[in-house]
Amino acid sequence: MFIDKAQAKYSQLLTKKDWNILAFETSCDDTSVSVVQNGRKVLSGVISSQIAIHNEFGGVVPEVASRKHIENISAVLDEAMKQAGVGYGDIDAVAATYGPGLVGALLVGLNAAKSVSLSLGVPFVGVNHMEAHVCANYISSETLEPPFLCLVVSGGHTQIVAVDSYSEYRILGQTLDDACGEAFDKVSRVLGLGYPGGPYIQNAALDGDPHAISFPKAKLKTGELDFSFSGLKTAVLNYINNHKEININDVAASFQYTAVNDLSSKAMLAAKIYGYKKLAIAGGVSANKLLRETLQKQTKKAGIEFYVPKFEYCTDNASMVACAAYYKLKDGRFDDLSMNADPALDIGQK
Repeated sequence: MFIDKAQAKYSQLLTKKDWNILAFETSCDDTSVSVVQNGRKVLSGVISSQIAIHNEFGGVVPEVASRKHIENISAVLDEAMKQAGVGYGDIDAVAATYGPGLVGALLVGLNAAKSVSLSLGVPFVGVNHMEAHVCANYISSETLEPPFLCLVVSGGHTQIVAVDSYSEYRILGQTLDDACGEAFDKVSRVLGLGYPGGPYIQNAALDGDPHAISFPKAKLKTGELDFSFSGLKTAVLNYINNHKEININDVAASFQYTAVNDLSSKAMLAAKIYGYKKLAIAGGVSANKLLRETLQKQTKKAGIEFYVPKFEYCTDNASMVACAAYYKLKDGRFDDLSMNADPALDIGQK
């Protein structure tokens, strides 16, 4: 019944110039709602962060995150609609992240989106969170179009992805253990800094020597574009345990340099192997200044166009979800309300 109504509404959309998509993002600890027009024009983007709550635990507590999403989502939705300056009658489709992520957290945004979609009688679009991170670049760069290569680096994923079209993705390399963002969090924790680790490590590294400590780069027997950060994390821990006195800034700078060198060298290698002339980065770690500067220099030297999302679109946000949903809709793809959360979903997985 619902899918028939959604199909009828979609048929009407094809005659409209502008599509307003309301999107929800609750895959981890940020409650976010946005309204985006035609995939790239952000009318509103509201985020309620839980960092202060989870900081005392050194990481996200799933049960706490889910409860806070429930508490926050109505107010965040109201504010997003207010900022957008549109009414519910102006909404053409509703989207939400359905994976990957924390299952309890995902369900909050997913069910909220389904409820609004059902009440408005408009199409519902389930969005892959990792694809949404890639799409953050479309919001920041109006001229970017596939095909291109994207280095996706977050707290849960580290992947080199071939973006063949707005709906086709191939993983060319990925981490075999810890994600890079997870390594940043753990190193920050053992150094007594804070959560999330990325900004703390970056700030500490400003006063450190990136060549003070030679941390090892993983040597893998698998593909040359794969990553491993567990060994680097362990090397940092062993260094701290084996030295009575340490310079926190030097440790942070040396760790960051090693991690960024691994990321950038393999992204550039992938571009060379597969012949890509456009490279983008995405995910929370894409906000890292050293990573941006390193790839900016390397891509310029290699004659490759380099794209980075604006800082506000690096971390989890609903605007990138709306952008991804827009391109699914343009392909005539939307979902039934029976869609469930998929915490282990991978990029490109249908």
